[in-house]
Parts: sequence; C-alpha cells; structure tokens
Amino acid sequence: MTPPASPAPAAGRLTVVFTVAVALTVAVAVVHLTQGTSAVNAVDLLRLALGGDDPGAAQVLVGSRLPRLLAGLTVGVALGFAGAALQSLARNPLASPDTLAVNAGAHLAVVAAAAVGLNLPALPAGVAAFAGGLAAAGLVLLLSAGGSSGPTRLILAGSATALALSSLTTLLMLLFEESTVGLFAWGNGSLVQGDLSTVAQLAPVVALGVAGCLLIGGRLDLLALGDDTASVLGLDVRRTRLMVTLLAVGLSAAAVTVAGPVGFVGLCAPVIARLLSRWVPGLHRHRILLPLSGIAGAFIVLGSDVVLRATLGGEAGVDIPTGVATTVFGAAILVWLARRQRDSGPTRRPPAARPNAGRSRTRLGLVLTICAAATAGALVLGMLAGDTWLLTGDVVNWLQGRSGVAYTFVLDQRYPRVGAALLAGAALAIAGTTVQAVCRNPLAEPGILGITAGAGVGAVSLLTFVPLAGIWTMSTVAGGAALLTFALVYGLAWRGGLSSDRLVLIGVGVSAAGLALITFIIVRSDPWNTAKALTWLSGSTYGRTAGQLLPVAIALLVLTPVVVLARRDLDLLSLDDDTPRVLGVRLERTRLIALAGAALLTSTAVSAIGVIGFVGLVAPHLARALVGGRHARVLPVAALLGALLVSLADTLGRTVIAPAQIPAGLVTALVGTPYFVWLLWRSRTHKAATG
Repeated sequence: MTPPASPAPAAGRLTVVFTVAVALTVAVAVVHLTQGTSAVNAVDLLRLALGGDDPGAAQVLVGSRLPRLLAGLTVGVALGFAGAALQSLARNPLASPDTLAVNAGAHLAVVAAAAVGLNLPALPAGVAAFAGGLAAAGLVLLLSAGGSSGPTRLILAGSATALALSSLTTLLMLLFEESTVGLFAWGNGSLVQGDLSTVAQLAPVVALGVAGCLLIGGRLDLLALGDDTASVLGLDVRRTRLMVTLLAVGLSAAAVTVAGPVGFVGLCAPVIARLLSRWVPGLHRHRILLPLSGIAGAFIVLGSDVVLRATLGGEAGVDIPTGVATTVFGAAILVWLARRQRDSGPTRRPPAARPNAGRSRTRLGLVLTICAAATAGALVLGMLAGDTWLLTGDVVNWLQGRSGVAYTFVLDQRYPRVGAALLAGAALAIAGTTVQAVCRNPLAEPGILGITAGAGVGAVSLLTFVPLAGIWTMSTVAGGAALLTFALVYGLAWRGGLSSDRLVLIGVGVSAAGLALITFIIVRSDPWNTAKALTWLSGSTYGRTAGQLLPVAIALLVLTPVVVLARRDLDLLSLDDDTPRVLGVRLERTRLIALAGAALLTSTAVSAIGVIGFVGLVAPHLARALVGGRHARVLPVAALLGALLVSLADTLGRTVIAPAQIPAGLVTALVGTPYFVWLLWRSRTHKAATG
C-alpha cells in the first residue's frame, strides 16, 4: 500500500516553516509565563531561571503559571491534531470538534457526572467525555453522510446536535446548580488550573493520540484521494474511518477534560496550516500537516490567552474563559471560509416541504380550526397549570374581578407569561417561514442567521450595564442589535449575489461570535450569577410583565400584514432566482425587505422571552406538511403552531418540576432537535434514493 506520487516536500521550506512556527509558539509561551495576577514579572522569572532563590516566584511559577501554560499547550496540540484528522476524514475544511458536536457531547458527559454528585478524577472524567463526544460525532457524521454531502448539511447537523446537547447541559446546570457551580465559565473553555495533576494525567493520553494520528498519516493521504481510489490502492476505508474517528474524539475529549470546550481551535489550526501549502509543496501530507496543525493550535490557544490578559488584565484571565477569545477568532475564520465556498445546495426541498400537499380548501379550513382550537386550549391550560393548579371557575372569577387575593396574585403573574409565549411563538414562526422562503433553504431559521444572538447581545448588554432601563429601551436596543447583526451577515454573504448556503454558514459564524460575546459580558460583569445568564440564554417567560408584550404585539400587527401581502413573492422566491425576475419581482429588494421584517419580528420575540431556538425551524415545516407549500396557507398555520409550541413548552417547563422551572427554550430545543434530526435523515435518505 503505497501512496501515489505527489509533489515532494521541499525540505528547506519545511524547515523554515516549522522553525518559524515553533519559534512563534515559544515566544508566546514565554510571554504567557510573565502574565498573571501576582506581581511576579519577567525579571523575577529570569532570575529564577538563572539560579536565583526566590521562593515566592517559584511558588507562583509552579503553582499557577506553569499549569496554565501546559494546559494551553496540551489543549492546543490535541485540538489541532483532532481538527486536522476530522477535516481529512470528512474531506471538509469546516469539520472540527465544534461543528461535529464532539465538544458538546464531551461537555454534557462531564456535567452529567458532576450533577449526580460524582467527583471524578481526571482520567475517569476523560473516559466519560470520550463516550459523550464519540456518540455526538457518530450521530453528526451519520446525518451528514460522513461529511461528503456538503458543508451546509455538516454544519447544520452539528449545530443542531450541539444545541440539543447544550440544552441538556444547561438544564442539568440549572437543576443542579450547587453541584455544578463553576462549570458555566469552564463550559466555555477556561485554562485556570489548580495544579499540575490534571495536565499530568491527560498529557500521556494526548501523546498517545498524537502518535496514533502520525502512524495512520499515510492512510489519511490515501483517503484524501476518495473512497474508491483508496480501496483500489488496498486501504480498508471503513477501518481507517473508525480509527481516525476514535483518535480525534479521544484527543478532543482529553482537551475538554483539561479546560472545557475551547471553541473553534480545531477548525482554525488546520485551516491555517493548509493555507501554507500554497508556498510549501508537500505540506498536505498528513505526517507533516498534523504536527503543524498541532503547533498552530497551541499558538492559537496561548496567543488568545495572552491577548485576553494583556487587554483586560491578569484578573480577567481568571474570570473570562479563553474559549471566548478563540471562538471569536474561529468565527472570523468560518466567515472567511464561507465567503470562499461555492453554493452546493444539498439541503434543498426535504420531503417535509411538499409544495403540492393539502391543496383542498376543506383541509386548510380543518387544519386552521384544529390549530386555533389547540392554541386556545394551550392558552387556557397555561392559565390553569403551574406551581398552583387552578380551575376554570377561578379564571372566570378573576376576569370578572371577583377572585380572592391569592388567586388574583397568581393569575396576575401568570397571564403575562402565557401571553409572551403565545406572541413570541407566533412571531418566531412567521420569521422562520420568511427566512426559509427567501433563503430557499428549509433548514434555515432566524437563529441560524445570527439574528437571535445579535438581539441577545443587545439585550444582555442593556441588562448588565443599564439594569433599570425600561421595556421600550430594551426592545429598541435588542431590535437595533438584531438589525445590525443581520446587516453584517447579509453584507458579508453578498458576493455578486446572495447564496443561501453562504448566508447560512456566515450566520452560524456570526451567531457563535455573538454567543461568545454574551458569555464574555456575563462572566465579566457578574461571574457568580450564572443562573440569571442561563435563564436568559435559555429563553424563559419568568418575571415577564404586561408591558413587555406590547413590542412583540405591535410588531405582529404591523409586519404580519406585510408578510401576508408578499405571500406571492415568497412563493416565487422559494423556486429559484430566474422565475421571480421573469415575472417582474425585484429580487434583491424583496429579499432585503423580507429578511429585515424577519429580523424585527425575531428581535421583539427575543426581547419578550429571551434567546429561544428551533421554533422558527419546526413550525414552518409542520405547516407545510399539513397544508402544502403556498405561503397563503403556510403563514397562518405556522403562526398558530409556533404559538402552540412555545405556549405548551412554557406550561410544561413551569409545571413538571414545580416549584422549580425549566426555561421554555430548553423544552423547545429538546422537542425540536429530534424533529430536526429526523428531517436531516429523511432528506439524506431521499437524496440517496433519487441520486
């Protein structure tokens, strides 16, 4: 089994590249050692290195700075190797431990162990993280056909799986707040180490993973030629894929055990290494590419930590996770990659989006009647259910002003929550229907386009820095931030025209950066009040007032008629670019207006109930499955289904474990993810059957 002839590595250039990469990493590591919260500086460390006897400096070096440095090196090397291996496995530069949900699965496993009271040592915790990461990666690779079905499906499958696993993780942290204290910051990738024990136990695991990757480097070279060619050359493709997956997941799990999920390093490091292959022939060979990716990973992690502490001070390096900085950097890389990506369109028109289904007016009337009745029932149930169960007679008395003090208090607190859930659900569903039509991508939704994260950044910033701000100020700031984020995503996606795949990928990157900024704001301003942060980020109606319903109600009253009037244009936009142009539709202006309306609806919904996902994805699909693809039919049904879904999720979340509560966003994510997975699976099998 010999790899085919390929450009021979230029030994001189390779030596220069590795020398420069190692020198830069060593320089960053030296600077890293000089930073910290104590007064020990570079001169003190230099004296210590030259034989000086300063017990205080030695204690700081061994007890704090050296563990942090070695943790950064270990994590960076592990993620660099894992990312390069996964990208080669999927033949996709967007594959990484983040996009394949490996980090989210490993994180969930560690938090679950902590939630049930297990204080696992480093190695058992690593085993648990390995199991969680392996299960998540296996599911994502299965849904995306090993990554060969295109980058959009891979990213969406990974994002959906990661969202579901993160929702479970958040739920565990909310329910078991005491036993999981401190895991919020750790969950975003923190290099803070109490001693050398964790690194000392996980470093050998990383070394074994690195050695394993180097041993199968030749197999990866063959695999890069394609499955058929590799098989002809004698490679057992299935066994090689399994080995690479196990090694990459093992490396990622070890990194998560040391520092938590450090975002996007596994994506950036191999991409940077591959970029150098333009000037260094032969660099793509995996026994060269893998170690260079590991060095790049270590440089990114340590460099991000150095910039973080140099910018915000040594104390910030303790509070703010390094993963926040690496995620922002990685999001920029993802946007850059997306702008270079061609539109593959692999996820168009899944089976759920059947445009010709349910044409009968009788069926439409029946579906609307059932949905309206179910939504009305959800409203009544929401008023009755909760930590205190009421009777319909109590609600009637309250409406007539004849209820007692206790029931009046309960219902006065409850009706804004029920109203917020109904209105926000309807707004998100209409926004999702619009985004899917404009993008011609049935897997798109407002959250994926970064609108939700943008609104969340604005709202969390206002809550943090101006806690006494009024409701209208909150809605204005959240709406403005959402529109700015949308304008950024739209502008970056525009490249001689609007590609739906490019729009989605850039939205995912901007959304990740927005969520990292939210984490930064919360941890920086109020690091110990993570329950408040988790509740907001999970989408909750807790503490809502009647005044907070007005913005979303007004947005629905103003924008819903606009969307309904544009229903014919949305039908045409969902076909292709040529048909609407031939029929006189001004394509770009219509797209811009429709997406701006969706951004406004989403921003008001977020200001009412926080960051909530999946409603804008699930409700339009259910509506299309029931009444067909025409937007005159889809819009009212989707709005009712969205209101029904969020209302039931809210009622369920504040009833099943009362007096404790589960945020509505977590319930919708846990309900919506299985549907999303089923949708991806069906579109995959449909493509296989028709291809």
